[in-house]
Amino acid sequence: MYQQMIFVNLPVNDLDASKKFFTQLGYTINEQFSDESTASVVISETIVAMLLTKPKYAGFTKKEIVDATKSSEVLLCLSAESREKVDELVDNAIAAGGSASGETQDYGFMYGRAFDDPDGHTWEVMWMDPAAVEG
Repeated sequence: MYQQMIFVNLPVNDLDASKKFFTQLGYTINEQFSDESTASVVISETIVAMLLTKPKYAGFTKKEIVDATKSSEVLLCLSAESREKVDELVDNAIAAGGSASGETQDYGFMYGRAFDDPDGHTWEVMWMDPAAVEG
């Protein structure tokens, strides 16, 4: 069965700092699709974050590149296998130079927290009880 992939393209201010941040979270850089202006961060088999220097990113759009520390252009949400894994990833992101974003969401069957990466992009991390998903 075909697994559709998502490639999230994000403009970054400091490519080396962004690469360091995401590798500290346990993700890997696919060097085959990386160069001096791009880093391909493998989040899972079907999710890749393409970190692009702002000049490189500008080559793909005629729109103004927003400052994600001041404006929201997208909310990215990753699933987690447990409440503990939500906390682990968000706590690691904060320790690696990110910052907490928003309030913890705890609905019993669903639990989530969020962090902003060093460029201000917001990443939500959510766990949902599998029984709630099935029912």
